[in-house]
Amino acid sequence: MKPQPSALNDDFDDPLITIEEDEGAHEDDLWFLPGPFEEEPDDLPLGPRAEPPDTAVIEDWVKAESVHAARLARVAGRLGALDDRLLRSPEGWRHRLALIEAENLSWFAGDRVSSDRLALWISMRLSGAQDDPNALARVGWAVRRLTGGPGPKADLAAFLDRRDPENIQDSAERFEDRAGGWLDVMAAAGDLHPITRACMGFHLWNLAGLGQHGDQIEAAVTASRIVASDGRGAIFAPLAMGGAGGLRVSGSPAERLARWLDGMSSAMLTAMRTLDDIEAWTGRAENVMAQLSGRTPVALRRTFSQWPLVSAPMAESVTGASRAAVQRNLAWMEASGLIREVTGQGRYRIWKATV
Repeated sequence: MKPQPSALNDDFDDPLITIEEDEGAHEDDLWFLPGPFEEEPDDLPLGPRAEPPDTAVIEDWVKAESVHAARLARVAGRLGALDDRLLRSPEGWRHRLALIEAENLSWFAGDRVSSDRLALWISMRLSGAQDDPNALARVGWAVRRLTGGPGPKADLAAFLDRRDPENIQDSAERFEDRAGGWLDVMAAAGDLHPITRACMGFHLWNLAGLGQHGDQIEAAVTASRIVASDGRGAIFAPLAMGGAGGLRVSGSPAERLARWLDGMSSAMLTAMRTLDDIEAWTGRAENVMAQLSGRTPVALRRTFSQWPLVSAPMAESVTGASRAAVQRNLAWMEASGLIREVTGQGRYRIWKATV
């Protein structure tokens, strides 16, 4: 006998039933789907809104500043004392501190420009075959920015002597955009103390894409000018004198700020001792050299108070005196114990004040 079709398969075997009718019959059973004009209720609570990255970064430094508030106040007080001292001091003493700071920054950055090479380069643009011209250019830029001129707030590109080339690839980010981003973050942190803000700016320098050409020296000089932006006597705040431990990049913002404050405190103590020594030497030199006449002794005394190391050709260039007058007065000052020769050789001799 031929088997009869099952009742369950009758509908599928009937050619009169269409696919549309079958789909319509099953849609009624899908009760969990919303209707064509039905909207799901939006009654979920709002989640936390993500903060912009700059705001989060600034908040970390605000917390770090609150942790070290007492130490920050002590360092700010020392900076105020240094500013007042330089306001009452001869302008050349600022130049001496700038040379010492630039030399220490060059060693920190790995350029290792010695005091005598730096003095010859700044005063006479003289360099030897063993000198790195790029290193001398970097440290020369540091001395210029530490001795005067507009600060980084006015025009960062002009302050750094950096400009975008006329032909730049489309994929390359322009320097003015990177600098603008860094300046925006610094402006947003306006409520921070200048010391904290400078520390934050130094540690964000590479993250902003600014660390390309002598980045460590550029970042440190920019930060030192920001710290002293409200001062009247001090053009910059010492950061590297007596060691540059505060410029090490590691740890949390609180740890970095702690090292920064310790480094600034040590550097400012070194600067104050340097000013004490040169003030005492200047008074002694005036008394000893009172018997000498002419303008060369006065000019040489001022030169030794402004420059840590002095050579005969350099003294001739700075003072404008004749070579014979310079050599005669240098010999007299050395015999009187005011200066001493540091090279120990017959030619290319260099002297420094006996402080």
